[in-house]
Amino acid sequence: MSEVRIAAEPRTEFGKGAARRTRRAGKVPAVLYGHGTDPQHISLPGHELMLALKTPNVLLTIEGLGNGSELALPKDVQRDPIKGFLEHVDLLLVKRGEKVVVDLPVNVVGDVVAGGRLVQTEVQISVEAEATHIPESVDLDISGLEIDSQVLAKDLKLPQGTALAADEETLIVQIVDATVSTEPAAEETEEAAGEGAEGAEPAAE
Repeated sequence: MSEVRIAAEPRTEFGKGAARRTRRAGKVPAVLYGHGTDPQHISLPGHELMLALKTPNVLLTIEGLGNGSELALPKDVQRDPIKGFLEHVDLLLVKRGEKVVVDLPVNVVGDVVAGGRLVQTEVQISVEAEATHIPESVDLDISGLEIDSQVLAKDLKLPQGTALAADEETLIVQIVDATVSTEPAAEETEEAAGEGAEGAEPAAE
């Protein structure tokens, strides 16, 4: 997994106004918490943090703290819904060797069987892994899957060192018949509309 070193600065001002000033300075407000410690309010360099967060579950080595560096995982990333810039980040303290539960992207590879169509119902899956050895994704090869095949969470081939944390029966993907429409037939729709009209009571005059 990726490990990125990033320098932090303590934050002593709080509230929306202080957060805006932090962002105008090119930094992102953040909170570092976990292991029963008091939350630490810090700011991080915006550009470096944005690049780091392009990697799912990136491990951050937070430097510049009073007690030395700390390892942390991003747990909640808030972005501006329109412009997309980082507004705030929650970071969870972790230790080497510690097990954590994270969501990994499910990366579908391979071609769908002729006449079939892939329906992916889950794009990520919860797993337990060592904090410093979190895989970037779970690969799912759909080559050879026939129409009407399903892949459940328990069928996934997880990377070494990880264990499933999600419900084993969670549906991940299925292969459906591409020639069968999921939309109701036009005749059925018209028939249902006609029955509704026939069954309706006459309006009062």
